[in-house]
Amino acid sequence: MIPMIDLKKQLQDIKDEAFNVLRDIVGSGQFILGQKVSEFEKKVASYHGLREAIGVASCTDALHLSIDALDIGEGDEVITSPFTFFATVEAILYTGALPVFVDVEPDTLNIDANLIEENITKKTKAILPVHLFGHPADMWNIVDIAKKHKLKVIEDCAQSFGAGINGKKTGSFGDAGCFSFYPSKNLGGCGDGGMVVLDNSKVAGRIKELRNHGSRGSYRHKRVGFNSRLDEIQAGILLIKFLHIDEYNKKRRHNAEIYNRLLPDIIKHPVEKEGSYHVFHQYTIMSPKRNKLQQKLKENGIASVIYYPVPLHLQKALKFLGYQKGDFPIAEKAARQVLSLPMYPELEESSITKIAEIIRNVV
Repeated sequence: MIPMIDLKKQLQDIKDEAFNVLRDIVGSGQFILGQKVSEFEKKVASYHGLREAIGVASCTDALHLSIDALDIGEGDEVITSPFTFFATVEAILYTGALPVFVDVEPDTLNIDANLIEENITKKTKAILPVHLFGHPADMWNIVDIAKKHKLKVIEDCAQSFGAGINGKKTGSFGDAGCFSFYPSKNLGGCGDGGMVVLDNSKVAGRIKELRNHGSRGSYRHKRVGFNSRLDEIQAGILLIKFLHIDEYNKKRRHNAEIYNRLLPDIIKHPVEKEGSYHVFHQYTIMSPKRNKLQQKLKENGIASVIYYPVPLHLQKALKFLGYQKGDFPIAEKAARQVLSLPMYPELEESSITKIAEIIRNVV
């Protein structure tokens, strides 16, 4: 059996360090917004060259609180991608704002920056690009468009910790960058967790209040907030893994190179645009024979996942937005053809060879 990801192997490598950290946290008796969270926030902020990082309960919350803190809400519009995880659009809707979809690029499957301006209206307040599968979106163009139209930019970096363009990290381009520490992510904890990174101290202050019931402490509440705090145990584990994140990403990139070398050209491989640093949260191929490929892999004990089988504009829950089949043909084609293969730092070359051989035989 070859799984999509093997979390046990990575945890085994840091087991002694993890147990020591857990022992320290339990001994301290401090479990919420303590020393480990503060230390982790400082290190992540520094890694991204920013002044602020705020630990929250999930990336969904990171997006939600960022949108809220940037004064985006009822009656506003946020431009985003229809080809992403549902949480991206949930975070917009939580604030009362509405998502406006723009089709994706056929190569990266990230939002197509060339289509953004024609969708800007008087109600548009922000652009929310997603760095899908670990490849950065076209941030230089997106930021230029946002400046021209005086819009905010909130980056969904759930799948892109460590990715960047010409040395500048995803999350550091816009007004806020939002990360996920879900266990399967490139930098993953042992439970849920998220973080917002930014340079604006005023907005950061609002997010710090919002994550803690609208309070900075002493039971005084400046606003109605939420309960969204990164706990000490997650921060402790993440601090250990953070020391290895660049190494983990290099191993993912190495595995992607092996896939690229072994898979036939008839399969559409992931691309890496010039100047971009892809961290391969997923290694996602595209093929008209996707279903047949997935079935054959399953027969041979190899996991694979379709991220994502239904684009957001065709989700039943979002029918009220009024989109129809055919509105975003590239996203819809991707939904019919994408297949993500096993990808994690500890994945062995022999496993990749086996996967590639099966795919070659099918196509």
